[in-house]
Amino acid sequence: MNVALIGAHGKVGRLVVPILADHKIEVSGIVRHESQLPLVEELGGTPLLLDVENATTEEITEALRGHDAVVWSAGAGGGDPDRTYAVDRDAAIRSIDAAAAAGVSRYVMVSWIGSVPDHGIAKDDSFFPYADAKLAADDHLRGTDLDWTILGPGTLTNDEATGTITVDAHEGKTSRGNVALVVAQALRSPSTVGQFVRFVDGETPVLEVFGR
Repeated sequence: MNVALIGAHGKVGRLVVPILADHKIEVSGIVRHESQLPLVEELGGTPLLLDVENATTEEITEALRGHDAVVWSAGAGGGDPDRTYAVDRDAAIRSIDAAAAAGVSRYVMVSWIGSVPDHGIAKDDSFFPYADAKLAADDHLRGTDLDWTILGPGTLTNDEATGTITVDAHEGKTSRGNVALVVAQALRSPSTVGQFVRFVDGETPVLEVFGR
């Protein structure tokens, strides 16, 4: 498998790259700054420079062409609502359309546990732009013919990966290490296609949840 990982320099992305590399999966780590290229290579991936926030659908299509799967693990990081919409909604949607245009049928979206229409985040809440942007991108993905999986981890932490999770949760904490493990397993698990997988740190091994 040859995977294009958008957001390879992010806190989750940089954990995903070595896991995939260890499984002999080729990873094109897409990053937005030249200074981020060496880390992707150190982690075992092939660095690819592309600023998806400002790239056109056509430019993203060319970057994705020839891959077997796309993983979206990029994000604006909160703060500026305009940039949140630009990255977490608009760029994500362009990447989805680009995957379809490039003939890459498998798409795994790293979202959040509350990405449903009734997420309950008030419009005057500083978190609302993120929730709104992610839901728009997720719904766009759901409406495609791609073999999609949307991953909904809980509140992210920097705790060590345990390799064990609880699915169908609605709140709780999820280590970024466990998110990376779930990304890697979801790519190889046909049972996750067409599913919104909500999960937190728990007691069930990831391999047991999704199969080998």
